[in-house]
Amino acid sequence: MSANKRDFTTAIWDFFCSLKLTISLLILLAVTSIIGTVIQQNRSPEQYLEVYSVTTYRVLESLQFFDMYHSWWFLTLLGLFSINLIACSVKRFPRVWKTVREPVLVADDTLYRTFSNLEEHLVNQPLPQVRDRLAAFLGKEFASPVVTVEGEKVHLFAQKGAWARFGVYVTHLSILIIFLGAIMGSLLGYKGYVNILEGSSIDKVVPRGGSEPIPLGFTVRCDSFSVSFYEGTGRPKEYKSMLTVLENGVAVIKDRPVVVNDPLTYKGITFYQSSYQPAGDAVFQFTVKDRQSGQDQNVSARFGQPVKLAGGGSFRVFNAKEDPAFGITAQLELTTAAGERRFAQVAQRAPDLDALRGGEQIFTLVEFKQRYFTGLQVAKDPGVWVVWVGCTMMIIGSLIAFFLSHRRIWITLQPVGGKTGIKMGGTAHRNQPGFELFFDEFKKKFKAEIS
Repeated sequence: MSANKRDFTTAIWDFFCSLKLTISLLILLAVTSIIGTVIQQNRSPEQYLEVYSVTTYRVLESLQFFDMYHSWWFLTLLGLFSINLIACSVKRFPRVWKTVREPVLVADDTLYRTFSNLEEHLVNQPLPQVRDRLAAFLGKEFASPVVTVEGEKVHLFAQKGAWARFGVYVTHLSILIIFLGAIMGSLLGYKGYVNILEGSSIDKVVPRGGSEPIPLGFTVRCDSFSVSFYEGTGRPKEYKSMLTVLENGVAVIKDRPVVVNDPLTYKGITFYQSSYQPAGDAVFQFTVKDRQSGQDQNVSARFGQPVKLAGGGSFRVFNAKEDPAFGITAQLELTTAAGERRFAQVAQRAPDLDALRGGEQIFTLVEFKQRYFTGLQVAKDPGVWVVWVGCTMMIIGSLIAFFLSHRRIWITLQPVGGKTGIKMGGTAHRNQPGFELFFDEFKKKFKAEIS
């Protein structure tokens, strides 16, 4: 390889290992995430044009701001950040691996001078005896030492938590796994929305931003839909769909209630209760009682539809609403056999209300039937479990990286005029204040042992 080519390769490698690149990419990802939060994603063009002008819409659309997390430039940022993370890990991993697998067993004076935790003693005991006692002491209070003889000197080395150095790499790997899961969900999954009329079924879903329906591989039927309201208001309290999942005409999941925050998941596809809307005109069931004869007539009427009565005349429902106290109330326009127009109001929870009117017929609202469309959000994300694995690994890696440390202690023994000189030092690669507290306590026990 020529010098120019080697220099170019080195420059590229140093660029991807650069901390400046890491910081720049993190800032860009943060800024773009803010954009994705401010601008609602995956809406229809009509919804965007209600908010933005045509020119602004075209600019934002060309920049892919409406589907930012699937845009080429956002995926490029994720790719660059992944390469940067891998390069930094690869560059530093061999040194860390060597530190763990091939530790420095012999501490010289240069290494001792780097320690802030240092202790020296001179004891009136022979070196072999001191060596045996300190080896046993280290094994009891810290970790079993490695003994190295170098001429007249004897070196003891012990370490604890060496694998804690790999916590940061577990965290790095977890980030890459989360990115992989997100990309899998982006490329292989989809999000869509369907409306299912009560009693009907669907077997396809149209994804957001798409036009071609995607087969589900099974059929979902809405058997019924119900909605309840907060007392005294018209605000919905809970709306619930009863869904049945069929495969080849056989029900594999039957009468499964789906409410907000309790979705249905089948074969990796999740159905969330999202909305509802009335389907067509409501059907009213009335009992019409003739005041003179006392005879009853059961009739049904749709909103605005004229209905003939047995004794002549007709009526129609021209208004209806949900009343907190009286339930469904309907306003009727009555036409007598002579062509006279009159008005009445009936309430589901007040069956005797129309009797107070004093008309020839007494109307009682028996039942109100309104069919609904249930609105379901449909999501398929095959990468969700990959993301969960990555999140679990990130928690584990962060706990190791921030709360555990690689601690090492060196002891050197050498004869000094019939006595034994002891030099001891220690260090930790993280949480130095915590290690200093440990080392102070360790020194007290050490002094008691050699005395």
